[in-house]
Amino acid sequence: MDKGFEKERFEKLGIKASVAERFRGFCKKLSKSQSMTLLLMLDFFEDNGISPNETLGPNMQTLESEIKKRINAVIAIIKDIEKNHDKLQRPCCNLCLWSLNLKKRNSFWKRKSKKRKYSL
Repeated sequence: MDKGFEKERFEKLGIKASVAERFRGFCKKLSKSQSMTLLLMLDFFEDNGISPNETLGPNMQTLESEIKKRINAVIAIIKDIEKNHDKLQRPCCNLCLWSLNLKKRNSFWKRKSKKRKYSL
């Protein structure tokens, strides 16, 4: 029995024998009952907003082109960051290193001058 549908009664649907055989084969592939397979199919179409009369070809192609456009935009942003980020970082690093060098030099000269005072 299907979970959640134990108390419901069965109904008959009027479908052709060849369609019924094909549907039963599809149910076996999914390892679901006929009721649950039909319910899954209906949910799929409703959730995705597509109709069985439509083809997915143009929809999939437009989706693919949108994804490609977004990927190309992300690649362009990353390349721009790689180019311009380095330009901004170098002067900052140089300035930091330059200020560290000045501090080291100043402390070095201060130590030298202190030693001289004591040595006199």
